[in-house]
Amino acid sequence: MAKVKKVTKREPATPTAPKPGKPKNKKGQTYECRVCGYRVVVDETCGCAEEHVFICCGQPMKRKRAAAIG
Repeated sequence: MAKVKKVTKREPATPTAPKPGKPKNKKGQTYECRVCGYRVVVDETCGCAEEHVFICCGQPMKRKRAAAIG
């Protein structure tokens, strides 16, 4: 007679916390929608470790170089 293996439940993997670091979205960065041309300018950093993705027209906005204002 063959031995039956005992099945054990695996515990779900715990997500690792993001490492604190420099904010990804810095003050003055500009994002532009490739579909409609709408633009977003970051005026204040949030201090989050991960980069926020700005969505417009169902697609992520593309990062642009900031133009000099003045």
